[in-house]
Amino acid sequence: MNKKFTLLMLTLLLVLAGCGQQATKDEAAESTSPQAKEEVTLKVATLIPPMTEVLELVKPMLKEEGINLDIQILSDNVQPNNALAHKEVDANFFQHVPYMEEYNANNGSELVPVTPIYNAVFGAYSKKYKTIEEFPDGATIAIPNDPSNIGRSLVMFEKNGLIKLKEGVGIKATQADIVENPHQYKFTEVDLLMLARTLDDVDMVAMTPAYAKPLGLTPKKDGLVTEGNDSDFTITLVARKDNVDSEPIQKLAKAMTSPEVKKFFEENYSEIALPAFE
Repeated sequence: MNKKFTLLMLTLLLVLAGCGQQATKDEAAESTSPQAKEEVTLKVATLIPPMTEVLELVKPMLKEEGINLDIQILSDNVQPNNALAHKEVDANFFQHVPYMEEYNANNGSELVPVTPIYNAVFGAYSKKYKTIEEFPDGATIAIPNDPSNIGRSLVMFEKNGLIKLKEGVGIKATQADIVENPHQYKFTEVDLLMLARTLDDVDMVAMTPAYAKPLGLTPKKDGLVTEGNDSDFTITLVARKDNVDSEPIQKLAKAMTSPEVKKFFEENYSEIALPAFE
């Protein structure tokens, strides 16, 4: 009888052990299933359309990858870099690489480009004159006041024959580098976000299409002078050195250079924004 009882107990223990092992396997399988993966939140700072629109477009794509895209729309062109440098956000999307490099040099930060997204055609606009030939001597021209965009503006004007710059200065040019200004144009430096508001007060304003489009202006139709196709100022997704290679950032980059985003630019911004990816 004792032998029978012992055998019964051993059999019962083996069955229970087998059930326990199966339960452990089932739990392990559950924990590694895609549905059980914890969602990651990715914070991205931005400013205005079309940057905001691109991020909204890719948000559902990232959701499918387990990434919750938290789009933070800030109010000026300094906050997105400050937020990124201080790790308040994971990336930003509003600037070109020369502007980013200028920020790094001034702040000792390590912001890095992830991938170029689109080329915004820079141009100069006027409410008072239809062509540059109508411009009077001594006319006042508003340009952005940050160093990278000062250089960008002056190079554009030089390429269009308005001024001549000191040889070799390129996009690092300042007003001090103007060596020829035959029509004595006056350049006034204005905060990037305030440029559109100065259109009534000056003779011409140099600005990106993101700020011109809300005024109904496009470089192709309304620009008195425009930038060439060889611009160094592609609007770029930017991250930090410590997170640029992370999976969420790379998935964001992939989504932002997808056929869907390319089609969005072609259908909505073909006159002012050209995709910078294949």
